[in-house]
Amino acid sequence: MSKRNIVHIEITANTPESSANFYQKLFGWKTQLMPEMNYYTWMPEEAPGGGFAEVSEINPVGRVLIYIDSPDINADLQAIEALGGHVIQPKTEIPGMGWFAIFKDPTDNAIGLFQSLPS
Repeated sequence: MSKRNIVHIEITANTPESSANFYQKLFGWKTQLMPEMNYYTWMPEEAPGGGFAEVSEINPVGRVLIYIDSPDINADLQAIEALGGHVIQPKTEIPGMGWFAIFKDPTDNAIGLFQSLPS
């Protein structure tokens, strides 16, 4: 059995700071700014946590994106293409944390991958 857990959930936001404040007050989630990305992370009492991504062409209004743990994003992206999906955000570094990528499956669902830095 493969251990490919959901490790992050991303909610689009017109203003990440306002969304962080809203959900912090509503659910009591801890939030933290990542200023280099204008990105707020959120963490409930139990994992997984997530973040608020600013609305953009790649992050449209209304999309909630799940990220799946990946031991090798490059290999996963090759498999996605071979299986009929397509990459919409190539492997991208998150400084001090790891890498992410976003793909669409053959039904056009957007899904993220996350590979953490080696420990």
